[in-house]
Amino acid sequence: MGKFKNVLMLLLMLLLLAACGNTSTEAPATESEGEGEAGTAGDAGEGGTAKYAFVFKNTGNPYGEKMYEGFEKAINEAGGEVIYRSPDQPTAEGQIQIIEQLITQKVSAIAIAGNDNDALEPVLKKAMENGIKVLSVDSAVNSNSRMLHVNQANPERIGRVQIQAIGEMINYEGQIAILSATSQATNQNLWIEWMQEELKDPKYANMELVKVAYGDDLRDKSVSETEALLKSYPDLKGIIAPTTVGIAAAGKVLTDKGLAGEVALTGLGLPSEMASYIENGVSPWMYLWNPIDVGYAAGYASVELVNGKTGALGETFEIGELGSFEVVEDGDGTQIMLGDPFKFDSSNISEWKDVY
Repeated sequence: MGKFKNVLMLLLMLLLLAACGNTSTEAPATESEGEGEAGTAGDAGEGGTAKYAFVFKNTGNPYGEKMYEGFEKAINEAGGEVIYRSPDQPTAEGQIQIIEQLITQKVSAIAIAGNDNDALEPVLKKAMENGIKVLSVDSAVNSNSRMLHVNQANPERIGRVQIQAIGEMINYEGQIAILSATSQATNQNLWIEWMQEELKDPKYANMELVKVAYGDDLRDKSVSETEALLKSYPDLKGIIAPTTVGIAAAGKVLTDKGLAGEVALTGLGLPSEMASYIENGVSPWMYLWNPIDVGYAAGYASVELVNGKTGALGETFEIGELGSFEVVEDGDGTQIMLGDPFKFDSSNISEWKDVY
């Protein structure tokens, strides 16, 4: 009997030791109060590293890839983990599916260049209700869908300067057309509104905006839309393409057709893609900002939100090497605004074409 008792006690001791060995020593996850380094703020993933997602309009877009480059740099500097996701086509539906997946992954923040101003609202509100910090960049979503917008430049200046440019190029006389991205793109539509406002100036009385075409930020469709504009309007004197994909496509069409000096081209383009069209005279000059800086700003703005900022009017956001930016009004929402568009022409394109 005594022997049986000893065996029983030994078994009990072994069970107790096994139970103690299975007890986790890892502290339970807690919601950050917004203090500390980026790597520990927000709903952290494995190893306590906050996950920052960047969602662009569509894959294979050089502008979006440059923005992601800047975003990744910012998050790496801040010690976070980066996730880059984009749909194959520039649709709201594709972005909605991606955001649902990011919610499941419990990312800390989502920075999105929206394909639609309003359609993303339900899923982005769901993300915020799950504790994810949401901001838009480049192409805004409505103010109910995000905490902050990161604006690449003043929308009024972007719109007006492109009309001013095409007016000078065609001596303020003749038909012009706009080759935009998608019809739902918030930034494109806002710039076009300011273009139309600028056209009300009497000095443009002899200019006519005949059409706003949409290439959906797809190269082949933008080429087809440019060709259709030239066919439908044989007296067309100028094209404005406020989209890097569209302006490069239009530049190729005008070059292939030998229309340099006959149909002027301006808009927003990547120096690396537009250098040959500036050098051959198809596009006397065009504009852009540095998309790497725009993505970099979105990255640091994401970190600031995860670390406790709310995007409220008057807050100051620290954007790494770019400095400090004050949060200002954006309709019924808020934004930080980087600067004016930069002019690229034959005098400086060689300096920039190998940069981005």
